Amino acid sequence: MTTVSTAITAQDTQAFKTAVREQWDRSADGWNDHTSEIRAWLRQASDAMLDMAGIVPGASVLDVAAGAGDQTLDIAQRIGPQGRVLATDLSPGILALAQKNARQAGFNNVQTQVVDGEDLQVEPASFDAVVCRLGLMFFPDPLQGLHGMHRALRPGGRICAMVFSRPERNPCIGILMSTALRYAGLPARDPFQPGGLLSLGKPGLADELFRAAGFQNVATTALDAPFRMPTANHYLNFIRSSASPIQQILGRLAPDAAAAAWAEMEDRLGVFKTANGWVGPNELLLTAGQR
Repeated sequence: MTTVSTAITAQDTQAFKTAVREQWDRSADGWNDHTSEIRAWLRQASDAMLDMAGIVPGASVLDVAAGAGDQTLDIAQRIGPQGRVLATDLSPGILALAQKNARQAGFNNVQTQVVDGEDLQVEPASFDAVVCRLGLMFFPDPLQGLHGMHRALRPGGRICAMVFSRPERNPCIGILMSTALRYAGLPARDPFQPGGLLSLGKPGLADELFRAAGFQNVATTALDAPFRMPTANHYLNFIRSSASPIQQILGRLAPDAAAAAWAEMEDRLGVFKTANGWVGPNELLLTAGQR
């Protein structure tokens, strides 16, 4: 059986969170600039996430680790003017973009709050639904975060979180990480280590964490979500714009070494070139539950 003890214990958690916040503040504009590509990539999975969370007109929804708020706008559309969505994120820089995007889209039912997802400062039992799209896997202690989400829900309220699945179903991430670590002279990492891209991809782990947090009727669905780009270089430009662990590793290298690493990544990713452009395989897990 897998263990529910997934918290970072070998490093200073606060320093980790400070670094993540600063990285996303720096990357916020670049991430937001790629909204159309992100939206196309995650369209089907995002719709399924909102369905599994039971988001309906008039609902009160908590969007944890909302980023620039692409999915927040979908929630705002679904719940209508009688509903409300609170978008939270650790990064004030990227959350400011979520608020700006909501205003520009004409949604008055969106609020934002800068807050640590592991320490949600919200009224207990005040939301009908909670979602977290590609954020929970970055939590040093995802179980603590899930406890907070459980408290935020009203009895009967639903939750759905989206994360990356296991390494063999996400080969692009493996190529990026292994290349970056080798150029940095660092040893290979456990892909399931806390706070990483694939940390919750171990089969059965997400279900176990949700149940440990008190959720009932827990179930996980795997969905293919290929990333379609004109070329591998377009995909790497997207990676460069995010606060990914790849950027964190290569950012410490001399410019020539970093450039060589990016060039090798592009070459290795070329295996996913098709007659209709570049298609990078990805698999996502959607874990849903109920308070």
